[in-house]
Amino acid sequence: MTDTLSTRLPQTGRRSNQSDSLFETLTVGIMTGRIQPGDKLNELVLAEEFGVSRAPIREAFRRLQEKGLVTHVAHQGVRVISPTLQDFLSLLDVREALEGMASRLAATEMGPDELDGLADVVEQHGRDLQRNPDGPYVQNDFDNDFHVRIARGCRNPVLTDLLCDQFYPRLKLCRARHGLVKGRGLAAWNEHRRILAALMERDGDVAELLMRRHVRSARAALLSSAPGPDGRAAV
Repeated sequence: MTDTLSTRLPQTGRRSNQSDSLFETLTVGIMTGRIQPGDKLNELVLAEEFGVSRAPIREAFRRLQEKGLVTHVAHQGVRVISPTLQDFLSLLDVREALEGMASRLAATEMGPDELDGLADVVEQHGRDLQRNPDGPYVQNDFDNDFHVRIARGCRNPVLTDLLCDQFYPRLKLCRARHGLVKGRGLAAWNEHRRILAALMERDGDVAELLMRRHVRSARAALLSSAPGPDGRAAV
């Protein structure tokens, strides 16, 4: 049987709005790596595969472009973005400010049950890392991602939307394109533990400071592992 995009992607179920369904299906495909950075999305081919007109395909493309997941180039069509290392570093610069702010707000806004849930997540991540101490810190479950929980717990809808809906998907694509930094898992987890402790103490200033340091450490680790002009990792 021919392997088409529609057979490779998980279906999100029948919905009245075809563009919503296509948007969700394509987003899942991009986020899970079934559609790779740089892949071209052909409007006509997708319309035929999914049995829809080209109008909902175009609407889905428009929303993906707004989300920063695809780009449209004249005479070339729509492609999944293939972020450069500089794109990744620029995102991390913005991430430091946004997540620092979210942590400061979350320190006073997160409820006891939310903090207990965050502590459970950190504990589970620690158990996972113990099985592979030298491996990367992988958080594939969006709902149990340390940073996502803090972004949702800050209680600022504008900031939550910026981080969860606009920022984190692009960050995930950067990681897919450039890979996770090996060997930083335990260090990152310990930084998460210190941020959690500040949140538990309801100390927003310290939580923001620790989160900013955490993001700067991730940026420095990325730079140190990035290949130089000779193809070797920078020292």
